Amino acid sequence: MPLTSRPLRKMGFLTIGLFDEADPRRGHESTLEIIELGERLGFDSAWVRHRHLQYGISSPVAVLSAASQRTRRIELGTAVIPLGWENPLRLAEDLATVDLLSGGRLNPGVSVGPPMHFDQVKGALYPDTADAEDFGHGRVERLLDFVRGKPATDFSGVEGFEVFSDRVQPHSPGLGRRMWYGGGSLRSARWAGEHGMNLLTSSVVKAEDPDGPYDFAEIQLSHIRAFRAAHPDGEAARVSQGLVVIPTDSATPEQRARYTEYADRRTPRTTEPQGPARLLFAPDLVGTSAEIAERLHAHAAFREVDEVAFALPFTFEHEDYLQILTDMATKLGPALGWRADTP
Repeated sequence: MPLTSRPLRKMGFLTIGLFDEADPRRGHESTLEIIELGERLGFDSAWVRHRHLQYGISSPVAVLSAASQRTRRIELGTAVIPLGWENPLRLAEDLATVDLLSGGRLNPGVSVGPPMHFDQVKGALYPDTADAEDFGHGRVERLLDFVRGKPATDFSGVEGFEVFSDRVQPHSPGLGRRMWYGGGSLRSARWAGEHGMNLLTSSVVKAEDPDGPYDFAEIQLSHIRAFRAAHPDGEAARVSQGLVVIPTDSATPEQRARYTEYADRRTPRTTEPQGPARLLFAPDLVGTSAEIAERLHAHAAFREVDEVAFALPFTFEHEDYLQILTDMATKLGPALGWRADTP
């Protein structure tokens, strides 16, 4: 088996945190329990996905605040917060607060663009300013400035018994270096590099060349290289890859059958670009850890990174996630050269 050019240094996982509308607490508790398990297994990071007006985590910063008090070591990330739903100044306050509570373990990932189904939700979200809102990279720049301690106002000092700061409080000095951008195009990768962010890649890229060929790994590799070429840190700039990976080493026959069926249903979207945005999806990787490791070692973009945050499938049961995470930590990670960070 060929070795990766970059040894796998950090391994994390990503969960969407689904819940039953009739019992939302149980779903949130399940997410927290999975993060706690991840720390016990030695994972370097746990990431939560963001969902609005759906039955998934709508407030990842709040969930990670709770996780910060139930863990000691594991890094906690968002992949990703869509900034179209957020006020950058208020979000900066929340991120800094949770980073301090976690002891400097927060890794906020963000993305840009109008909120999903904006025409249907804008009346509730921005009733007076929908047409004036900036949903482009300027929104990220505002957030970065606030997180990195740039002034938010020209007023500071004492007014009566109140003391005011000209920058967001609290300020967490290291957080600005742990800001991630979720990008799937060459333009977004370059922009993230130029602004000194870290890059989150996922199982989705834009197939921007209308003539093809449509090789997911090669497209993602071009994004990683464009990002590092634009970043002040060059080849040392941090990139994390987030493919859907389902090891089956300790799975029951029933689980293996369900996992395979899940991946098979999603395979057609991996053969050609989808929709007006020309999104190309990576195939889900299902099999033994040895089989998955072999496929990853052959993946051009994986060979270029030393951090991963493997995405857990959306619709599985709690027990399935326990099995998958355990196999990742005890079988797949070691097969990729990773060593668990455990006491």
